[in-house]
Amino acid sequence: MKKLVLIFAAMFAMAQINAATPEAAVNNDATNAESPALTAPVDDDDSPIVLLDKSDAKLNKNWAIFTDGFYLGLGIKHNWEPINNSFEVGILNLVGLKYNSLHGQTITLGAGFHHRSYSMKRPNMLVRNAQYEVETSVYPSTNVNEIKHRSSNLNQWTVQFPLVFRQRIVKKLDIAVAGILNWNTYARVDNHYELNKTDYDTHYKGLKQNKVNFDFMGSLTWNEVGIYCRYSPGKFFKEGYGPEIKNTWTMGLIFGL
Repeated sequence: MKKLVLIFAAMFAMAQINAATPEAAVNNDATNAESPALTAPVDDDDSPIVLLDKSDAKLNKNWAIFTDGFYLGLGIKHNWEPINNSFEVGILNLVGLKYNSLHGQTITLGAGFHHRSYSMKRPNMLVRNAQYEVETSVYPSTNVNEIKHRSSNLNQWTVQFPLVFRQRIVKKLDIAVAGILNWNTYARVDNHYELNKTDYDTHYKGLKQNKVNFDFMGSLTWNEVGIYCRYSPGKFFKEGYGPEIKNTWTMGLIFGL
């Protein structure tokens, strides 16, 4: 019995020695080499999805929502002789959509506000009759010792929709042209004078101004600060409801365009 136990112990020891030999290690390596290799994970940066993301990024550069075009100008030409001068103020694009070609051209479509005021020459003043027709009149007195601080203004408030094309000429220097659709929402005559040390203010509302007309604008800007010229060919009043005020030219400063 003891002999059998010794024989089995010797066989087990020999098996352990054979497992530790270099030949066994080589065989194990060969077996491992034949086993299938694990697949490396796909890098997302090389996938087609990334190319689509880059295209979307370029598209986002082309399109933008923006605000620009604050301006202030003075009238330089009027077709109606009683007008002394005029001024205007507004913002071309309170909100707008811009397409940038990334090659120096931009096209914008937006909405903004515009206000224009016409001042009358003395002794003229504007009044409105019962038929809502605006007419010229005169102040109660022309004696400078009796009447002072005279002013008569025709005011208009407009929502405007400009379509603007802008071209980069050289670095920071742009030229732009625009067609503007005007929705003339409100108009009013404001008169003020002081007679014998008493102030008088009269306001005429409900004027029959043309609700829709078109203007044209051109500008030259350097680093978003420049000059502009605006032409308003349309008539201020509907036919028969006021003087024929049209063909107004305005020039001034514009910022942010």
